[in-house]
Amino acid sequence: MTSSLQPGTPRGPHVRGDLPGPRSAELLARQEQRESSARTYPRHLPIALADGAGSFVRDVDGNVFIDFLAGAGVLSLGHSHPELVRVVARQLDVLSHGLDFPTPAKDEFTEAQLSMLAPELRERTKVHFCGPTGANAVEAAVKLCKIATGRGDIVSFQGAFHGSTHAAMALSGLVSPKEPVRNGMPGVHFFPYSYCSRCPVGLTPDSCATNCATYLEHALTDSNGGIPLPAAVIIELVQGEGGTIPARTDFVRRVRDLTRALGIPLIADEVQTGCGRTGTWFAFEQYGIEPDVIVASKALSGIGLPVALILYDEALDVWSPGAHIGTFRGNQLAFAAGVEAIRIMRRDDVLGNVRRRGEQLADRLAGLTADPWVRDVRGRGLMWGVELADPDDGRPATGIASAVQAHALRHGLIVERGGRDDAVVRLLPPLNVTPDVVDTACSILVDAVSACSPRAPARHAGFAPPEPAPDARPGRRGATR
Repeated sequence: MTSSLQPGTPRGPHVRGDLPGPRSAELLARQEQRESSARTYPRHLPIALADGAGSFVRDVDGNVFIDFLAGAGVLSLGHSHPELVRVVARQLDVLSHGLDFPTPAKDEFTEAQLSMLAPELRERTKVHFCGPTGANAVEAAVKLCKIATGRGDIVSFQGAFHGSTHAAMALSGLVSPKEPVRNGMPGVHFFPYSYCSRCPVGLTPDSCATNCATYLEHALTDSNGGIPLPAAVIIELVQGEGGTIPARTDFVRRVRDLTRALGIPLIADEVQTGCGRTGTWFAFEQYGIEPDVIVASKALSGIGLPVALILYDEALDVWSPGAHIGTFRGNQLAFAAGVEAIRIMRRDDVLGNVRRRGEQLADRLAGLTADPWVRDVRGRGLMWGVELADPDDGRPATGIASAVQAHALRHGLIVERGGRDDAVVRLLPPLNVTPDVVDTACSILVDAVSACSPRAPARHAGFAPPEPAPDARPGRRGATR
């Protein structure tokens, strides 16, 4: 993998002076005055962006940062990839919007997406284009399964995040956004997810026989279990906003076997894990299963242009014309970019790069677990999380995670937080990130954890972790769909 994957990128991060700089501070103040209080990212990453190239962004004050957020995972080939920019510019002169009419760009995009599936799955798969967000695609998937089965309940998992729209929020585990919104979608049942470093049923890893799956099986097969046979089970193979938690293989396979035996469609939410993020085109491939419905969005265009779709078994194709529509489902620019993105990924072995850089991250970050405040380091491909917790009582160390994020930003690295109480520092770099950029980013992150950990030599015995700012409290982070 050569640096030619990201032509024109800066050589490294460079931050001068305090953050935010004067021009960023001016724009942040104007934003606060004029935009809604629902804004999130600038609250804990106080910069105003000017431009980007590859794995780097520059703020309006001239500071350069390694971007390991990558538009919340949408920029699979980094910022402003020149080949994607050229394709989008050409398409802009041809046709930009096409509703759901067939077009050459849409036909090529559909063919490219289907080509990424295994042949036997491809042959029985239908494609539906949704509104251009992952949340809308989740809503479409749930609606499809309800219509096809004639049933109404949905099973989701604790820690899940499926979006911020009404039904998608109801399917998500985070409680705080739901509390002020009354009359959420009924019929959603939450079950434990295989979060083994913080076992949801209180077992130690050596005593667990995939009890999360056993619990679900008993609940759905018990005639007195209280849950009607659901219309679908929806699952993330790696929970993203929930804290970068890869599911155990045995757990996923048992869920798939159970849903198949009971005739329950299994929806794989691959909005964040899809399009190569974990080292295969879809994460479910690594678990040896085939879901009935696949939800995809974020990285489909490779350059951040919005598009979303569901891929589903043709046996579920029972809905009538107009059953799920959306004005912006015909984004021709995103289609053209998506075709080119797949061509580039094949040419440059980007999936191979994801796996190699994932191994590099695992190696570089492994030493963090020697710090008692680092509860876990985990991930797949280029989707990683560092969980911080009090070693005495296991409580999430939100203040330390916030301090780590701020320290990393001051030294030129953008990372996000998620998980319980926002105590997991999350990494989502571009999929074509180079080894030297990963190495630099890891050095910054390792230094940040060392500097902010209560065990750091500079700390005195009475050190108390900083409290998160009120506007950075759990439930206000920037999860987007």
